[in-house]
Amino acid sequence: MKSIAVFCGSSDGASDVYIESARRLGKELANRKITLVYGGASVGVMGALADAVLEHGGKVIGVMPTFLEQREISHKRLTELIVVGSMHERKAKMAELADGFIVLPGGPGTLEEFFEIFTWTQLGLHQKPCGLLNINQYFNPLIELFNHMTNEKFLHEKYRSIAIVEDDPKRLLEKFYSYEPPTIKTYITDEKQT
Repeated sequence: MKSIAVFCGSSDGASDVYIESARRLGKELANRKITLVYGGASVGVMGALADAVLEHGGKVIGVMPTFLEQREISHKRLTELIVVGSMHERKAKMAELADGFIVLPGGPGTLEEFFEIFTWTQLGLHQKPCGLLNINQYFNPLIELFNHMTNEKFLHEKYRSIAIVEDDPKRLLEKFYSYEPPTIKTYITDEKQT
């Protein structure tokens, strides 16, 4: 695994644990010589993550749309900053550069990025691992929602486990190495195939 895209917030969050955990992940990525691909900001959880990778000798590629370059305060010390035209281009470029995806706590934008990657896995558009770093049990309500979707038959059981959930960066990354993607979603039943 050469690079991992991380989706996360440009805010610090309500507790120091979010920044501390982002820094732990950054250190782990650098130690494993995994390039960080992220949104390019120097603030919040995003900035702490990038700073930690750089402080430990790792490489960081930021991807940021032009209209956000000033608003989110682009990081000035990155290995590379790729400026794109839109949010759609940002996500596509991050997905292209990454061998896997990790989601840290963030707001609606972070969840939107996660759900797109999750859906792409279901549809077979990529076969890369996707993990939720469940810092401070932040994603517990989302995990419950997945359980509810499964119980109500809107999410097939085999797709519920697309997102690898761990609260420790080392354990999460270890699970990435043994990840096996689910079969591709289809609406054709066995009866229709015969």
